[in-house]
Amino acid sequence: MKIFNNNTYSVTEAIKSRRSIRRFLQKSISTEEIEQILELVRLTPSAWNIQPWHIHVIKDLKLKDQLQKAAYGQKQVTSAPVVFLITSDMEDRMDHLSETIHPGLNGERRKEELKFLNDLFENMSVEERAQWGLTQANIALGFLLIAIQGLGYASNPMLGFDEHKVKKILNLGDHVRFAAMVPCGHPDTKGYVHHRFVLDKIATFH
Repeated sequence: MKIFNNNTYSVTEAIKSRRSIRRFLQKSISTEEIEQILELVRLTPSAWNIQPWHIHVIKDLKLKDQLQKAAYGQKQVTSAPVVFLITSDMEDRMDHLSETIHPGLNGERRKEELKFLNDLFENMSVEERAQWGLTQANIALGFLLIAIQGLGYASNPMLGFDEHKVKKILNLGDHVRFAAMVPCGHPDTKGYVHHRFVLDKIATFH
C-alpha cells in the first residue's frame, strides 16, 4: 500500500492519539488518499458478512455548504476537505443478499445460507432491519475513525444534524439510517486531551 502521509501510526498509537478535530488546514486530500482510507474500512467485519453500510464521500463545496446548514452551522463540515457520511441501507442489501455469500460456498450449502438469511430478515419489519443494519454500520464507523487517524489525518464523528434534511440533500430513502457524519482532513488544532472513565468504570471481570 502506498503511503501518502508521513505521519502514520500503529493501531495503538492511532487509538491513543485520536482527538475530535473541528478545525482543519486548507489542504486538500486526493482521491488516492481517500481510497486508501476506504480500502481499510472495506475490510470491516459484519454479522453474516451483510456489510449494510454505504459511505458517501463529499468533497463538493456546494454540497458541504448544504450539509453544514443541515448540521446546525457546525463549521467543521466546510472546514474539512472531505466529509464522510456513513449510512446503513438494509433494503438495498435485501435486494443483493446473494452477493454477501462467501464464494467458497457452493451448491446446496450456498442455497441453504441464502435461504437462512432471507428467512431471518424477511421476518423483521423494515424498522427492525434498519436498526440491525445500523449496529453493523457502527462497526464500520469505528474502523473509519482509526483508519483516518492511523494514516495521519484527523476526524470528528458527528450526529448533530437534521437527518431528514441530509436525506433530502443526498436523495436517500426514508429507511436509510446514519452512523455518523465524519469531517476529515489535516488538523489545524490539537483538540482536547482525553477525558475518559477509568477501566473499573467501564469493565467488569467475571
